[in-house]
Amino acid sequence: MILPYPLLWITVILPMLLGIIAWPLRSRPGLHAMFYLSAASLIIPLIIVIYGYASGTLEAGSLVDPLYFNLTRYSVGTIALGIDGLSAPVIIGLSIVTSFVVIYSIKYMETRISEMEESGERPPGLGTYLLLYNIFAATMLGLAYSTNLVEFYVFLEGSLISSFLLIAFYGYGDRRRISLLYFVWTHIGAVVFLTGALYLGYLTHSFDYLTLLNGQLVSVGSVEYIGSAATLIAALLLFGLFVKMAVFGVHMWLPYAHAEAPTPISALLSPNLIGLAGYAIARFVIPLFPTQMESWRDFLLGLAFTTIIYAGLVALRQTDFKRFLAYSSISQMGYMLLGLATLNEYGIMGAMLIYLSHAIGKALLFMSAGVFITEAHGLRDITKMGGLARRYPLVAALALFGFMNLVGLPPSIGMWSEIYVVLGIVKSLLFINLVTMFGLSLLLIVALTITAAYSFITMRRVFYGQPRSKIEARERVDGFKLAMLAVAVFGVVFFLAINPLTTGLSAAISHVVLLSGFGGGQ
Repeated sequence: MILPYPLLWITVILPMLLGIIAWPLRSRPGLHAMFYLSAASLIIPLIIVIYGYASGTLEAGSLVDPLYFNLTRYSVGTIALGIDGLSAPVIIGLSIVTSFVVIYSIKYMETRISEMEESGERPPGLGTYLLLYNIFAATMLGLAYSTNLVEFYVFLEGSLISSFLLIAFYGYGDRRRISLLYFVWTHIGAVVFLTGALYLGYLTHSFDYLTLLNGQLVSVGSVEYIGSAATLIAALLLFGLFVKMAVFGVHMWLPYAHAEAPTPISALLSPNLIGLAGYAIARFVIPLFPTQMESWRDFLLGLAFTTIIYAGLVALRQTDFKRFLAYSSISQMGYMLLGLATLNEYGIMGAMLIYLSHAIGKALLFMSAGVFITEAHGLRDITKMGGLARRYPLVAALALFGFMNLVGLPPSIGMWSEIYVVLGIVKSLLFINLVTMFGLSLLLIVALTITAAYSFITMRRVFYGQPRSKIEARERVDGFKLAMLAVAVFGVVFFLAINPLTTGLSAAISHVVLLSGFGGGQ
């Protein structure tokens, strides 16, 4: 369905324009108004997706923006924006989290900037923060809308540069070194991805995903069209996305960057940005290179379990709350990769639902950490916490809901994502030998147990038991915490309204699976 207006381009451009307007402002009421306007602009994609589900469009097809750029003459293809059943859960997660985190940012960033000024620093003001935040949020939306590999790369670099500056300007610790570490690692990933994309475009004369999937590649026997280069191109794309996704072996940058970023940015980096790499694997790599992905399935399954278990065990050892959350994000990306590695409808559906559940759950947890950093004199050491549920009952309840999303307990989207990933694993196991079935089943049980352990042990250490430090602050329900509550409410709503999401996902993934010529184990 063609949208009547270029709404998707508006959702990308409008937040940036609001950020530019806010940049020179010095008036506190004026800046606050711009923050709320930015939140309103970032919730528009959610409204568009809801309209798509209500009209039945996302269950049968896609929403396409009428404004596009035809660069076929230059071998680039068409630059367009669209939403389908595969990208809809991703856009829902992005819209909800970016919209309410910008409201949450008001109090947090005012406190952070005041702390920096009191220590003798001269950080950029709140207007600069909003400009960079809106660019970051808008470019992530652009990544989810993209239908062209070059377009995807442009938005990828936009999200990298804006988030790099946010860490460098407003982060903690040795923020300039850490922001540079983050920039170098993730830029390497982006460049490797671009190299694979350029090689593919050179051989096929197009970077347009829809053309490649429905035309040139599939019609001539999939990747055989590009011959022996297919394996190299697939490896380059996959490795670049693995760096962005922070799977085991290329994860070293994430604990530093996400732990020392200002907490509102951590709430976007960890659940939203890194998960977009998993979405790109489902969108580009699996459908365009099914033969290579199927031959690498055992390796991908092993890498996924290694990521889940390694990062989960390291998370258990952490004493810094934000660093714990960073390692748990790596572990959650292992689950996303696990779903993708099944190469069947159930597993890929589970992976996309993990994106949504992780976006909601991890945003709530980072926002909970930010409450204590702001209101309890920078408290983030878990060994000095304990008993905080007595002083912060609402935050404790919201953090518990965040952990429930990670573990997969109702009423969280995490329950549905876990069910579909397990179904994907079961479907894959039906066609392999008994020993491998037993081994993978055992690994799955271990992985789920470790996830539950680090979630609820940390919940107990932070919020229950005897207080381990004298904290005078008490909970006051304000916009800071109401923004968190809104994220949780949307999480429950989509837990209940799961049918449109799964129907749209099923339609989109089934189309890709049929075109790609594999059945994920069948």
